[in-house]
Amino acid sequence: MQPADVAQRREDEPGGGRVATDETPTGQSRGRVAGLWIGLLARLVLGGVLLVAGALKVGHPLAAARAAQAYEILPFEVAGVVGLALPVVEILLGALLVLGLFTRAAALGGMILQLVFIAAIASVWARGISIDCGCFGSGGAVAPEDTQYGWDIARDVGLALCGLWLVVRPHSRFALDSRISPERTPA
Repeated sequence: MQPADVAQRREDEPGGGRVATDETPTGQSRGRVAGLWIGLLARLVLGGVLLVAGALKVGHPLAAARAAQAYEILPFEVAGVVGLALPVVEILLGALLVLGLFTRAAALGGMILQLVFIAAIASVWARGISIDCGCFGSGGAVAPEDTQYGWDIARDVGLALCGLWLVVRPHSRFALDSRISPERTPA
């Protein structure tokens, strides 16, 4: 018997052919529905953090540049430019994620940023440099006992995992992607 015949037979059965399944009334599996909600949560968490981080730095360009320079990874002038551009990039990626536009690309960008942040924080930790990461403010030198590298890395790992989820499964509830392109509509 062909799968189409099975579906037809079920519709012809008494009671409308309804068969007990793991599907919602719209035909979506519970796992798929849960995945759409998890995607929404991942979008809002990663996007919200990027928006806040960028917004807190964008009004203070010199402090953002100095925070990037404090890592002592890039040449001084290059780090200054990175520090100036980073808040704009964070705001752009955060807005795209919160809105659910170009979700996979924005999530990939957000995930890559988190991986770069993890590597940079691990680098200063390993080299014994005591700085505030500058993730949500001015950053710069701090006393060694005031560093929070473990917490900063753990936070960024969690955010990178949100990005990974969205790269693999970009569909989510309330995303504008589904309004723009029918093939992006959660089914």
